[in-house]
Amino acid sequence: MIEAPFPTAFPVPDPVGSQVLNQRIAGLTARIDAAALACGRTAGAVTLTAVVKTQARQTLADALSAGLTVFGENRVQEARDHWAGVPGREQLELRLIGPLQTNKALDAVRLFDVIETLDRPALADALAKACAKAGRSPRLLVQVNTGAEPQKAGVLPDDVAALLAHARTLGLRVEGLMCIPPVDEPPERHFTLLAQLAVRHGLTVLSMGMSGDWEAAVGCGATHIRLGTALFGAR
Repeated sequence: MIEAPFPTAFPVPDPVGSQVLNQRIAGLTARIDAAALACGRTAGAVTLTAVVKTQARQTLADALSAGLTVFGENRVQEARDHWAGVPGREQLELRLIGPLQTNKALDAVRLFDVIETLDRPALADALAKACAKAGRSPRLLVQVNTGAEPQKAGVLPDDVAALLAHARTLGLRVEGLMCIPPVDEPPERHFTLLAQLAVRHGLTVLSMGMSGDWEAAVGCGATHIRLGTALFGAR
């Protein structure tokens, strides 16, 4: 078994096992395609992002062997530890789905293919400078705080237009929106709002839906769903 190179601050769950993981992936893929077809979309319209925060390196190895290629990470440093020296990294898509500090912008730009958590003009400025320095430009999503929760990251819905305009002026590659609905409210209203905002602003990518609400997200137009517990079990 490959040891997980994380500090003790990040408890590492035991690997779920390749056989169980293969079964979960097959079952979830079938259910995702069925949910898409049920609302008039096509099979394969929704991308499964495997959320691997705190997972052991053995779990990553099992996920790669099972054919997963799109992975979501919450922390820049943890992601760097996860993927250092992994063969075939260029065939994978790494997505940052956790909050990003401006002082980590350069590291994030160098590591990730997609950053889903652009939520303020200062971060857009930092990312633009980082892209120029790194010579690469990850695709970006704007994180929207659809529930206007003070403890949660994300731009308010009424401020999406201004942030998009600022990011586009900087030449950043913004392709969509992301949200995390309040835990105590039906998610459909928030997913619908995000989809409406995307249409209004000419964006095609919607990252919404997690292990507990992904079916609702697919019904509302999600192009990417972020699954951790459904794949790897409870942490």
